[in-house]
Amino acid sequence: MSDRPQGQPDEAMIDLLVKQVTEGLSPAEQRALDVMDNEMASAYLRDLERAAAAVTLAAGTDGQPLPAALSARIAQQATEHFARPGKIADLAAARVTASASTSVDRPVVPGRARRAAAYGWLAAAACLVLAIIGWESPPPAPVAVVTPAPVVVPPAPPAPPTAAEERAALLAKSDSLKISLGATKDPAAAGVTGDVVWDPATQRGFLHFSGLAPNDPSVHQYQIWIFDAGRDKRYPVDGGVFDVPANASEVVIPIRASLMVRKPAAFAVTLEKPGGVVVSGREHVVVLGATG
Repeated sequence: MSDRPQGQPDEAMIDLLVKQVTEGLSPAEQRALDVMDNEMASAYLRDLERAAAAVTLAAGTDGQPLPAALSARIAQQATEHFARPGKIADLAAARVTASASTSVDRPVVPGRARRAAAYGWLAAAACLVLAIIGWESPPPAPVAVVTPAPVVVPPAPPAPPTAAEERAALLAKSDSLKISLGATKDPAAAGVTGDVVWDPATQRGFLHFSGLAPNDPSVHQYQIWIFDAGRDKRYPVDGGVFDVPANASEVVIPIRASLMVRKPAAFAVTLEKPGGVVVSGREHVVVLGATG
């Protein structure tokens, strides 16, 4: 089967194509065909030429019409095939009938007339072949090719700095406070060493401990206190609670002051009930360090 462009040739194109194969075209007819849809004309012309070759072999080389019984069979099959509606079918069926009757009734004469009579059967056979291989068939539905959209994976956000990294950045600032923390006599403070860094401008700071005993958060937690020289020393500023996990030999804890600290004078860590307290009884002061 030939690959044809979508659509169907009109009646004028059919006339010229059949005539080109059976008789040849005059210069004027050739010009008329040239201005038509060249792609469509070329596709159907190839089918007509194949039909011509088949009919020529069947008829022999002397140009005589096909036998009456064979011609009648082709005409009948063409008429039955073209019985379905359609402009091209009606036109081709009419040509089949006309070509069959002309070829049977017309006497054989020499030269061009004899060849025209023989090729009358070619028109009938060609129309039948073209109909069978799909002139009347609707073009196949186009297949939609759906290209999936590329999956755009956004870049992973940069990892936030660790507490140790932020502490190191504060230590590098010249206006940050650096205070050593000393252990008290409380049993939880045995072997503890540490320090605190505090930035008055940003109100941020970190505690650094080595040897601080792990705690059970369901029993008690560590709580940070900041003593402000501008406030009553009985009520230091709460700096948040924290835990020390088991097997942690060294910890860095961020300070989260609940109030503005204008003049930090000392830092302390106590052991309190889970969640911390508003005012500490200071029964368990673990570490303590002063600014001056």
